[in-house]
Amino acid sequence: MIAQQANAPRLRLRRAERRRHARVCLTLLGRYMTADRQEYPCETIDMSPGGVLLQASVRGEIGDRVIVYLEHLGRIEGTITRHVPEGFALSISAAARKRDKLASQLTWLANRQALGLPEDRRHERITPHSLSTTIKLESGRTIPVRLVDISMSGASMITDSKPALGVGVLVGSTTAKVVRHFQDGIAVEFRLPLSPDRFDETVIL
Repeated sequence: MIAQQANAPRLRLRRAERRRHARVCLTLLGRYMTADRQEYPCETIDMSPGGVLLQASVRGEIGDRVIVYLEHLGRIEGTITRHVPEGFALSISAAARKRDKLASQLTWLANRQALGLPEDRRHERITPHSLSTTIKLESGRTIPVRLVDISMSGASMITDSKPALGVGVLVGSTTAKVVRHFQDGIAVEFRLPLSPDRFDETVIL
């Protein structure tokens, strides 16, 4: 009984700590690596600086460590804490500084999503060695394009043809949708972000 009483404040503190991080409903595409080093696509359902609920086809085991790569946020590590019908919940392992940064990013992303703001260009972009590729429309038409730059979540390219905003396209072999027009071309957002293992100047879409 005495032991239970001694432990009670610590338990209350842990529960309060879990509730400290406000969750936001946010849809971000990504991919995750399970303990057996297999990689699968995922999508966030809600997220806080301390945890994330993922829609995922392979749930792993409670207690397994998972590495997640999310568009706009990059790499996140954590431990599976519970299963849900859609996937699993992950407790994020991060230092206080990283959590503060996540809190700011999540606030910005939630506001951006609510207001329907255009694609964020703050994340890293590279210019690949191979600039020539094609986009294939849903009609089957293929258009040659020249890449300007690529991020893990999208690309911009020079082309005379400008498919309508929101139209699905195949950039090389990578599925995407058109999100912006500019004077000489278009920008697309990938349906799933590129794996960090592929993201360098040698990438071929």
